[in-house]
Amino acid sequence: MKTEMNIRSYVRTQINLLAKDDRSLEQSGSKAYLAQLRRGVGKCPGELPELWGMFLKNMPEELMGKNGKPSYAEWAVYTALTLFAFHQQGHSEPMNIEGEEHRLGRAVRKLVHNEEDEENIRLKLSIAARADDMIELSYHLKTVVRLLGNSDIPLDYVELAQDLYWFQFDKYVDQIRLKWGQDFYRSVKTKENGKEDKDEE
Repeated sequence: MKTEMNIRSYVRTQINLLAKDDRSLEQSGSKAYLAQLRRGVGKCPGELPELWGMFLKNMPEELMGKNGKPSYAEWAVYTALTLFAFHQQGHSEPMNIEGEEHRLGRAVRKLVHNEEDEENIRLKLSIAARADDMIELSYHLKTVVRLLGNSDIPLDYVELAQDLYWFQFDKYVDQIRLKWGQDFYRSVKTKENGKEDKDEE
């Protein structure tokens, strides 16, 4: 789908501008942008005018909302970028890594080190998944991202932006929730079997 691909491409480009590698992360401009973006976590797109350019500049026209109302795509982009900036704080290596092993459910699974951890971590992910709107989802994902950051576990923010887009549609929200759950438990098999399990077609 064109919208989905545009969201992925735009988020990838914006993150690469700020944190493609450790050299770009050390630039003062990148640090300042990331610090500003962090302030936007849990807020509505547009609420902080100083962030407009950080999630709207060069955004494809078809992703933009009209008449001052954020589009689903803007919500997805904004939420992904602000959470990434929050995740990146205090890290010299990029905390965005694309790939199946870094999707939300799989990344969160890496926080589980024993049976006692599992229920606590699963509960935090399920609370986020049950969110009723993007503000609530962003709030709960911030808690999850803080745990990932504390353990130096990266996340695929390009994939997350795509998930956040579809999460806003009643028709697809349960599909995204199940995807996160599947990924959380699929990693168990990968770990136990010592090999990569293939997703069902």
